[in-house]
Amino acid sequence: MSAQQRISTTVIGSYPQPAWLVDHALLRAKVVPRTRAPDIWRVPEPWLVEAQNDATLLAIRDQERAGIDVITDGEMRRESYSNRFATSLEGIDVAQPFIRRVQGFEIPLPRIVAPLKRRAAVEVDDLRFLKANTRHLAKITLPGPFTLSKQAHDCHYGDPEAVAMAYAALVNEEVRDLAAAGADVIQLDEPWLREDPDGANRYGVKAINRALEGVQVTSCIHLCFGYGFVVSANKPKAYAFLSQLADCVVDQISIEAAQPHLDLGVLKDLSNKAIVLGVVDLSNNDVESVGTLVARIQRALPYVAPERLIAAPDCGMKYLSREAAFGKLCALAQAAELLRSA
Repeated sequence: MSAQQRISTTVIGSYPQPAWLVDHALLRAKVVPRTRAPDIWRVPEPWLVEAQNDATLLAIRDQERAGIDVITDGEMRRESYSNRFATSLEGIDVAQPFIRRVQGFEIPLPRIVAPLKRRAAVEVDDLRFLKANTRHLAKITLPGPFTLSKQAHDCHYGDPEAVAMAYAALVNEEVRDLAAAGADVIQLDEPWLREDPDGANRYGVKAINRALEGVQVTSCIHLCFGYGFVVSANKPKAYAFLSQLADCVVDQISIEAAQPHLDLGVLKDLSNKAIVLGVVDLSNNDVESVGTLVARIQRALPYVAPERLIAAPDCGMKYLSREAAFGKLCALAQAAELLRSA
Protein backbone atom coordinates (compact mmCIF):
# COMPACT_ATOMS: atom_id res chain seq x y z
CA MET A 1 0.00 0.00 0.00
CA SER A 2 1.62 3.28 -1.12
CA ALA A 3 1.86 6.46 0.91
CA GLN A 4 -0.94 7.89 -1.23
CA GLN A 5 -3.19 4.99 -0.16
CA ARG A 6 -3.37 6.00 3.47
CA ILE A 7 -6.08 4.68 5.78
CA SER A 8 -6.61 7.34 8.43
CA THR A 9 -8.35 7.16 11.82
CA THR A 10 -10.87 9.24 13.73
CA VAL A 11 -13.36 9.06 16.58
CA ILE A 12 -17.09 9.61 16.17
CA GLY A 13 -17.60 12.21 18.88
CA SER A 14 -17.97 11.35 22.54
CA TYR A 15 -15.31 9.94 24.88
CA PRO A 16 -15.95 8.63 28.43
CA GLN A 17 -16.61 11.46 30.85
CA PRO A 18 -14.67 11.02 34.12
CA ALA A 19 -16.62 9.70 37.10
CA TRP A 20 -15.66 12.82 39.06
CA LEU A 21 -17.50 14.88 36.43
CA VAL A 22 -20.61 12.81 35.64
CA ASP A 23 -22.81 10.41 37.62
CA HIS A 24 -22.82 7.53 35.14
CA ALA A 25 -25.66 5.64 36.83
CA LEU A 26 -27.95 8.66 36.44
CA LEU A 27 -26.80 9.22 32.87
CA ARG A 28 -27.58 5.62 31.85
CA ALA A 29 -31.01 5.83 33.48
CA LYS A 30 -31.93 8.79 31.28
CA VAL A 31 -31.28 6.89 28.01
CA VAL A 32 -29.82 9.78 25.95
CA PRO A 33 -31.73 12.77 27.39
CA ARG A 34 -33.60 15.06 24.96
CA THR A 35 -34.23 17.79 27.53
CA ARG A 36 -31.57 19.08 29.94
CA ALA A 37 -30.24 16.76 32.66
CA PRO A 38 -28.30 18.99 35.07
CA ASP A 39 -28.45 16.39 37.85
CA ILE A 40 -25.87 14.17 36.10
CA TRP A 41 -23.06 16.66 36.83
CA ARG A 42 -21.11 15.93 40.02
CA VAL A 43 -19.36 19.33 40.02
CA PRO A 44 -21.36 22.33 41.30
CA GLU A 45 -22.17 25.10 38.82
CA PRO A 46 -19.50 27.65 39.91
CA TRP A 47 -16.74 25.17 39.01
CA LEU A 48 -18.45 23.16 36.27
CA VAL A 49 -16.93 24.89 33.24
CA GLU A 50 -13.41 24.56 34.66
CA ALA A 51 -14.05 20.87 35.37
CA GLN A 52 -15.39 20.33 31.84
CA ASN A 53 -12.28 22.03 30.44
CA ASP A 54 -10.06 19.70 32.47
CA ALA A 55 -12.02 16.67 31.28
CA THR A 56 -11.72 17.88 27.69
CA LEU A 57 -7.94 18.07 28.03
CA LEU A 58 -7.92 14.45 29.25
CA ALA A 59 -9.95 13.39 26.23
CA ILE A 60 -7.68 15.27 23.83
CA ARG A 61 -4.51 13.79 25.32
CA ASP A 62 -5.91 10.24 25.29
CA GLN A 63 -6.77 10.50 21.59
CA GLU A 64 -3.36 12.00 20.79
CA ARG A 65 -1.47 9.36 22.80
CA ALA A 66 -3.46 6.60 21.14
CA GLY A 67 -2.36 7.88 17.71
CA ILE A 68 -5.74 8.95 16.28
CA ASP A 69 -5.47 11.30 13.29
CA VAL A 70 -8.67 13.39 13.55
CA ILE A 71 -9.88 14.06 17.09
CA THR A 72 -12.80 15.72 18.87
CA ASP A 73 -13.24 17.43 22.22
CA GLY A 74 -14.84 14.23 23.53
CA GLU A 75 -18.17 16.05 23.98
CA MET A 76 -17.27 16.49 27.64
CA ARG A 77 -19.66 19.44 28.07
CA ARG A 78 -22.70 17.54 26.79
CA GLU A 79 -25.32 15.50 28.61
CA SER A 80 -26.09 13.82 25.28
CA TYR A 81 -24.92 14.21 21.71
CA SER A 82 -27.90 16.39 20.83
CA ASN A 83 -29.64 18.04 23.78
CA ARG A 84 -27.14 20.87 24.36
CA PHE A 85 -27.71 22.34 20.91
CA ALA A 86 -31.39 21.41 20.74
CA THR A 87 -32.37 23.08 24.00
CA SER A 88 -30.40 26.27 23.28
CA LEU A 89 -32.88 27.38 20.62
CA GLU A 90 -35.73 29.85 20.86
CA GLY A 91 -39.20 28.48 20.22
CA ILE A 92 -38.60 25.46 22.50
CA ASP A 93 -40.46 24.73 25.73
CA VAL A 94 -38.48 22.44 28.03
CA ALA A 95 -40.38 23.37 31.20
CA GLN A 96 -43.46 21.43 30.08
CA PRO A 97 -42.08 18.64 27.88
CA PHE A 98 -44.08 16.15 25.86
CA ILE A 99 -43.67 12.60 27.25
CA ARG A 100 -42.96 9.94 24.63
CA ARG A 101 -43.48 6.39 25.86
CA VAL A 102 -41.29 3.82 24.14
CA GLN A 103 -40.72 0.22 25.30
CA GLY A 104 -41.47 1.03 28.93
CA PHE A 105 -39.41 4.22 28.98
CA GLU A 106 -40.82 7.69 29.43
CA ILE A 107 -38.76 10.14 27.36
CA PRO A 108 -39.39 13.87 27.87
CA LEU A 109 -39.18 15.77 24.57
CA PRO A 110 -38.88 19.54 24.10
CA ARG A 111 -42.06 21.02 22.64
CA ILE A 112 -41.80 23.36 19.63
CA VAL A 113 -44.19 26.19 20.50
CA ALA A 114 -42.99 29.05 18.26
CA PRO A 115 -40.70 29.63 15.24
CA LEU A 116 -37.28 28.12 15.87
CA LYS A 117 -34.41 30.59 16.16
CA ARG A 118 -30.78 30.35 17.21
CA ARG A 119 -29.84 32.86 19.91
CA ALA A 120 -26.06 32.57 19.39
CA ALA A 121 -23.36 30.09 18.44
CA VAL A 122 -23.47 27.07 20.75
CA GLU A 123 -20.29 25.09 20.03
CA VAL A 124 -17.79 27.62 18.69
CA ASP A 125 -16.09 28.03 22.07
CA ASP A 126 -15.82 24.23 22.34
CA LEU A 127 -14.06 24.10 18.98
CA ARG A 128 -11.73 26.96 19.86
CA PHE A 129 -10.73 25.20 23.07
CA LEU A 130 -10.01 22.01 21.13
CA LYS A 131 -7.93 23.78 18.50
CA ALA A 132 -6.00 25.71 21.13
CA ASN A 133 -4.95 22.46 22.79
CA THR A 134 -3.97 20.19 19.90
CA ARG A 135 -2.05 20.18 16.63
CA HIS A 136 -4.18 17.34 15.30
CA LEU A 137 -7.01 17.86 12.84
CA ALA A 138 -10.12 18.91 14.76
CA LYS A 139 -13.61 17.50 14.26
CA ILE A 140 -16.71 19.03 15.87
CA THR A 141 -20.09 17.29 15.95
CA LEU A 142 -23.65 18.60 15.76
CA PRO A 143 -27.04 16.91 15.79
CA GLY A 144 -28.40 16.84 12.25
CA PRO A 145 -31.67 18.52 11.27
CA PHE A 146 -33.62 15.33 10.55
CA THR A 147 -32.72 13.87 13.94
CA LEU A 148 -33.45 17.15 15.74
CA SER A 149 -36.91 17.16 14.20
CA LYS A 150 -37.56 13.65 15.55
CA GLN A 151 -36.39 14.50 19.07
CA ALA A 152 -38.91 17.28 19.62
CA HIS A 153 -42.72 17.42 19.69
CA ASP A 154 -44.12 19.88 17.18
CA CYS A 155 -46.89 22.16 18.42
CA HIS A 156 -46.23 24.94 15.89
CA TYR A 157 -45.31 24.00 12.29
CA GLY A 158 -47.84 21.25 11.68
CA ASP A 159 -45.69 19.46 9.09
CA PRO A 160 -42.68 17.15 9.69
CA GLU A 161 -40.77 18.41 6.65
CA ALA A 162 -41.26 22.04 7.70
CA VAL A 163 -39.85 21.20 11.13
CA ALA A 164 -36.79 19.49 9.64
CA MET A 165 -36.13 22.39 7.27
CA ALA A 166 -36.46 24.90 10.11
CA TYR A 167 -33.82 22.98 12.05
CA ALA A 168 -31.68 22.73 8.90
CA ALA A 169 -31.53 26.51 8.60
CA LEU A 170 -30.33 26.83 12.21
CA VAL A 171 -27.81 24.00 11.88
CA ASN A 172 -26.49 25.80 8.80
CA GLU A 173 -25.95 28.97 10.85
CA GLU A 174 -23.98 26.94 13.42
CA VAL A 175 -22.00 25.08 10.75
CA ARG A 176 -20.99 28.35 9.10
CA ASP A 177 -19.78 29.72 12.45
CA LEU A 178 -17.81 26.53 13.13
CA ALA A 179 -16.24 26.65 9.68
CA ALA A 180 -15.22 30.27 10.24
CA ALA A 181 -13.69 29.26 13.61
CA GLY A 182 -11.41 26.75 11.88
CA ALA A 183 -13.06 23.34 12.09
CA ASP A 184 -11.28 20.75 9.95
CA VAL A 185 -14.28 18.39 9.89
CA ILE A 186 -17.90 19.13 10.81
CA GLN A 187 -20.03 16.07 11.50
CA LEU A 188 -23.83 15.95 11.62
CA ASP A 189 -25.19 13.09 13.72
CA GLU A 190 -28.25 11.60 11.99
CA PRO A 191 -29.25 8.29 13.62
CA TRP A 192 -32.93 8.95 12.89
CA LEU A 193 -32.43 8.69 9.13
CA ARG A 194 -32.58 4.93 9.52
CA GLU A 195 -35.36 5.05 12.18
CA ASP A 196 -37.76 6.79 9.78
CA PRO A 197 -36.76 5.74 6.25
CA ASP A 198 -40.04 7.01 4.75
CA GLY A 199 -39.45 10.53 6.01
CA ALA A 200 -35.77 10.24 5.16
CA ASN A 201 -36.59 9.31 1.58
CA ARG A 202 -38.96 12.26 1.23
CA TYR A 203 -36.84 15.06 2.67
CA GLY A 204 -33.72 13.72 4.45
CA VAL A 205 -31.22 14.66 1.72
CA LYS A 206 -32.96 18.00 1.23
CA ALA A 207 -32.56 18.84 4.93
CA ILE A 208 -28.90 17.76 5.01
CA ASN A 209 -28.08 19.79 1.91
CA ARG A 210 -29.72 22.84 3.47
CA ALA A 211 -27.77 22.34 6.70
CA LEU A 212 -24.47 22.23 4.77
CA GLU A 213 -25.31 24.94 2.22
CA GLY A 214 -22.40 27.21 1.35
CA VAL A 215 -19.91 25.37 3.59
CA GLN A 216 -16.51 24.40 2.15
CA VAL A 217 -15.10 22.59 5.22
CA THR A 218 -15.02 18.78 5.09
CA SER A 219 -18.44 17.52 6.17
CA CYS A 220 -19.57 14.17 7.54
CA ILE A 221 -22.89 12.44 8.25
CA HIS A 222 -22.88 9.86 11.05
CA LEU A 223 -25.45 7.06 10.88
CA CYS A 224 -25.76 4.47 13.61
CA PHE A 225 -28.02 1.93 15.28
CA GLY A 226 -27.54 3.42 18.77
CA TYR A 227 -24.94 3.20 21.54
CA GLY A 228 -23.68 -0.38 21.82
CA PHE A 229 -23.97 -0.38 25.61
CA VAL A 230 -27.60 0.78 25.44
CA VAL A 231 -29.01 -0.93 22.36
CA SER A 232 -29.60 -4.68 22.10
CA ALA A 233 -26.88 -6.76 20.49
CA ASN A 234 -29.47 -7.81 17.90
CA LYS A 235 -28.81 -4.85 15.65
CA PRO A 236 -29.99 -4.79 12.02
CA LYS A 237 -27.56 -6.06 9.40
CA ALA A 238 -28.37 -3.26 6.95
CA TYR A 239 -29.29 0.41 6.88
CA ALA A 240 -32.76 1.27 5.59
CA PHE A 241 -31.41 4.62 4.36
CA LEU A 242 -27.83 4.75 3.10
CA SER A 243 -27.34 4.61 -0.66
CA GLN A 244 -29.60 7.67 -0.98
CA LEU A 245 -26.82 9.72 0.62
CA ALA A 246 -24.79 9.43 -2.57
CA ASP A 247 -26.88 12.34 -3.81
CA CYS A 248 -26.21 14.72 -0.89
CA VAL A 249 -23.42 17.29 -0.65
CA VAL A 250 -21.69 15.65 2.33
CA ASP A 251 -18.05 14.54 1.88
CA GLN A 252 -17.91 11.63 4.36
CA ILE A 253 -20.47 9.05 5.48
CA SER A 254 -19.92 7.40 8.85
CA ILE A 255 -21.45 3.97 9.48
CA GLU A 256 -21.14 1.31 12.16
CA ALA A 257 -20.10 -2.10 10.91
CA ALA A 258 -18.44 -3.88 13.85
CA GLN A 259 -21.27 -4.79 16.22
CA PRO A 260 -24.01 -5.25 13.57
CA HIS A 261 -21.67 -7.12 11.15
CA LEU A 262 -22.89 -4.97 8.29
CA ASP A 263 -22.75 -6.24 4.71
CA LEU A 264 -20.18 -3.86 3.25
CA GLY A 265 -21.27 -4.45 -0.32
CA VAL A 266 -23.57 -1.45 0.18
CA LEU A 267 -20.51 0.78 0.03
CA LYS A 268 -20.34 0.28 -3.74
CA ASP A 269 -23.26 2.72 -4.02
CA LEU A 270 -21.24 5.42 -2.25
CA SER A 271 -18.17 5.51 -4.47
CA ASN A 272 -18.21 9.32 -4.53
CA LYS A 273 -17.89 9.59 -0.74
CA ALA A 274 -15.20 8.96 1.84
CA ILE A 275 -16.31 6.27 4.30
CA VAL A 276 -15.82 6.51 8.06
CA LEU A 277 -16.04 2.81 8.88
CA GLY A 278 -16.95 1.66 12.38
CA VAL A 279 -14.68 -1.28 13.18
CA VAL A 280 -14.51 -1.04 16.98
CA ASP A 281 -17.37 -2.77 18.85
CA LEU A 282 -18.69 -0.57 21.68
CA SER A 283 -21.13 -3.05 23.24
CA ASN A 284 -18.59 -4.01 25.92
CA ASN A 285 -15.29 -2.96 27.48
CA ASP A 286 -13.27 -5.77 25.88
CA VAL A 287 -10.35 -4.41 23.84
CA GLU A 288 -10.20 -6.13 20.47
CA SER A 289 -6.88 -7.38 19.18
CA VAL A 290 -5.07 -5.42 16.52
CA GLY A 291 -5.49 -8.41 14.20
CA THR A 292 -9.27 -8.37 14.66
CA LEU A 293 -9.41 -4.71 13.72
CA VAL A 294 -7.13 -5.23 10.72
CA ALA A 295 -9.51 -7.92 9.47
CA ARG A 296 -12.54 -5.66 9.93
CA ILE A 297 -10.88 -2.84 8.00
CA GLN A 298 -9.82 -5.21 5.24
CA ARG A 299 -13.45 -6.23 4.68
CA ALA A 300 -14.08 -2.74 3.25
CA LEU A 301 -11.10 -2.59 0.90
CA PRO A 302 -12.80 -4.40 -2.00
CA TYR A 303 -15.36 -1.58 -2.04
CA VAL A 304 -13.51 1.52 -0.78
CA ALA A 305 -10.08 2.77 -1.88
CA PRO A 306 -7.70 3.16 1.09
CA GLU A 307 -7.42 6.93 0.62
CA ARG A 308 -11.21 7.16 1.00
CA LEU A 309 -11.35 4.92 4.09
CA ILE A 310 -11.27 6.30 7.64
CA ALA A 311 -11.28 3.73 10.43
CA ALA A 312 -13.25 4.57 13.56
CA PRO A 313 -15.27 3.17 16.45
CA ASP A 314 -18.88 2.24 15.65
CA CYS A 315 -20.31 5.22 17.54
CA GLY A 316 -19.50 7.56 20.40
CA MET A 317 -17.50 6.02 23.26
CA LYS A 318 -19.45 7.76 26.03
CA TYR A 319 -20.60 4.62 27.85
CA LEU A 320 -17.27 2.76 27.94
CA SER A 321 -14.78 2.85 30.76
CA ARG A 322 -11.97 5.28 30.04
CA GLU A 323 -9.41 2.46 30.24
CA ALA A 324 -11.30 0.43 27.64
CA ALA A 325 -11.85 3.42 25.35
CA PHE A 326 -8.14 4.26 25.37
CA GLY A 327 -7.18 0.63 24.74
CA LYS A 328 -9.61 0.34 21.84
CA LEU A 329 -8.27 3.55 20.25
CA CYS A 330 -4.67 2.36 20.62
CA ALA A 331 -5.58 -0.91 18.87
CA LEU A 332 -7.41 1.01 16.14
CA ALA A 333 -4.42 3.26 15.44
CA GLN A 334 -2.05 0.27 15.39
CA ALA A 335 -4.30 -1.63 12.97
CA ALA A 336 -4.42 1.31 10.56
CA GLU A 337 -0.64 1.70 10.78
CA LEU A 338 -0.12 -1.98 9.99
CA LEU A 339 -2.26 -1.68 6.88
CA ARG A 340 -0.50 1.53 5.81
CA SER A 341 2.90 -0.16 6.01
CA ALA A 342 1.78 -3.38 4.30
